[in-house]
Amino acid sequence: MNKKIITITGAAGNIAYSLIFRLLSGNIFNQDTKIQLNLLDVSAVLPVLKGVKLEVEDCAFKQLDSILITDKPEKAFSDSDFILLVGAKPRSKGMQRADLLIDNANIFQGQSKLINENAKKSTKIIVVGNPANTNALIIQNYAKDIPAENISSLMRLDQNRAKSILSSKTNSRVEQIHQLIVWGNHSATQYPDINNVLIDGSNQKILGLDSDWVSNEFIPRVQNRGAEIIEHRGKSSAASAASAIFDHMNSLVNGSNDWESMGIMSPNSYGIDDQIFFSYPLNITKSKIEIIDNISLTDDSLSYIKKSEKELISERDIIKDLL
Repeated sequence: MNKKIITITGAAGNIAYSLIFRLLSGNIFNQDTKIQLNLLDVSAVLPVLKGVKLEVEDCAFKQLDSILITDKPEKAFSDSDFILLVGAKPRSKGMQRADLLIDNANIFQGQSKLINENAKKSTKIIVVGNPANTNALIIQNYAKDIPAENISSLMRLDQNRAKSILSSKTNSRVEQIHQLIVWGNHSATQYPDINNVLIDGSNQKILGLDSDWVSNEFIPRVQNRGAEIIEHRGKSSAASAASAIFDHMNSLVNGSNDWESMGIMSPNSYGIDDQIFFSYPLNITKSKIEIIDNISLTDDSLSYIKKSEKELISERDIIKDLL
């Protein structure tokens, strides 16, 4: 029997609640692989995690090996194969972005040291808690023994949102849409790029789109989709974020036959600072993640990309005393 240990932080939250059931009912791993879940959160919500544990057990998932609930990071990260850093301090009313960056940087600094001491050196880390790209930089800086290529930040939610919006506009199914990518930061500066999109193998529907719709409706709507959901639900995205984490992890484990978007830190041919986590167009196989280097960029595309790079450099500068 094979076993994989998956650690989830912020495990009592809404994203984790959706994610846990998706992971155990999905098919990321072969059916002979058992999953041990390590669920980490603060002491005050351990009773909530106990309830989650009971619910998961009641599902009788065939792939479930065991569930650990804990408020001790060193136990949660011990021998982990995958670490999903979902928990982060949310931005409260009146809080400046710089304050949020520093507060979360301190949280992720502490976690990264414990990851380095307790997790497998081959562990794959997916950073979800915002600001995800810059939190990933903190992890990379302090988890010195974990290869940088094993750390990525979640951009698949943005890619999924863009595909969904584009499918509605073009009367297409999402599975027909390929080579849609999202550049940059998981923020309002991200750039959903459809210039290379093929729908059912053709670019005709893309060429037929009104450029004003792309610039003034599509791109801003993807950039601000999270705020749109909060406006209607009164809560931030949870189930869709969990679904995107599942998709991201599935790509890491099994590869992908499409272009993918995730935040990584890497030398690149696009002139982007290679000391930030930035979302690029990627080819992902079971063995490696490679930036797609031969994409032609319009002046407008470059402008969007550079704006997002500038924001990420600014975020790095805010936390520079911690790096």
